[in-house]
Amino acid sequence: MDGLGSDFDEFVRDSSPALLRTAYLLTGDRGHAEDVVQTALLQVARKWRRIRGEPTPYARRAVVNLAKNRWRDRFRRPRESTAIGEPGYAPPPDADVLLRQVLLPAVMELPARQRAVLVLRYFQDLSVEQTAAVLGCSTGTVKSQTHYALSKLRVALADPAEQKENDHAN
Repeated sequence: MDGLGSDFDEFVRDSSPALLRTAYLLTGDRGHAEDVVQTALLQVARKWRRIRGEPTPYARRAVVNLAKNRWRDRFRRPRESTAIGEPGYAPPPDADVLLRQVLLPAVMELPARQRAVLVLRYFQDLSVEQTAAVLGCSTGTVKSQTHYALSKLRVALADPAEQKENDHAN
């Protein structure tokens, strides 16, 4: 990996914040997100000569796959950092209160694939086709997973008082 050059350094500098944000939204844990991004960038470095023209899709897919592996292994590994709301928790870069305290916990309750679809579509602004390419699935799967995830979020984020009013009106 010696001699990657200034173009790799520039890629790391420019893409790291977005990759870290994606990893954090997928894992919900700053320490794990940093580990995921570091490992993904190592994978990019190993393939740099082959992917240097379009490294971002490769790096994004690596982050998603590594985060997915983290979801599979999360019960087998000890916790290395604090979770949202616990003492010592450090918020991710550029996070606002609503994202950290309301939306992120609701997103973390979604199944892994639905979470990945929402992060890629709405936080990374990828198209349905780009999201399908990153996840290695069909566009129909992306659309259906988006629908199910948004439906679950609407229920999870609904105002309990408003829900009670709707129940009484019916």
